[in-house]
Amino acid sequence: MASAPFAETADVQARYPSEAAVLCADEQTRQPDWTRFDAALGDASTEIRAILASRYNAQLLAGVDDDAQAFLALCAIDISMYRVALSYSRSTEQIRERYDATVKRLEAIARGVGALNPAVAATLGADDPAASPQIAVMIDAPPNFGRQRLRDL
Repeated sequence: MASAPFAETADVQARYPSEAAVLCADEQTRQPDWTRFDAALGDASTEIRAILASRYNAQLLAGVDDDAQAFLALCAIDISMYRVALSYSRSTEQIRERYDATVKRLEAIARGVGALNPAVAATLGADDPAASPQIAVMIDAPPNFGRQRLRDL
């Protein structure tokens, strides 16, 4: 059974009413065919889950707070806009840039740069180095060449 999409067509209509209507317009009638976004939002949510899968399983994603849910909805909207635009040869540079930026943000979260919310980050466990905000750095360097050492040469 497929998981529910992170956003609905009504969310797309609310965020980008004019732009979305043009993107999903029927070629014959020029009227918006909002069903085009239904599949795109499902695909966008699947893409989001696939990107985040290395860090967030379905249970963690289902338990995110309202702010994280709103973020995931924005991601789904931008990805679905790109998918609809691409499907009907109506893509613009702005839509492509929003898509690219969204995917980069999601990939960064999947790598551990930030988290969807603190409660989810805490459930990842302290043994997960990506969950820790502090990163230990070890440096392997040659001995220090101080003034005395230089005089000895």
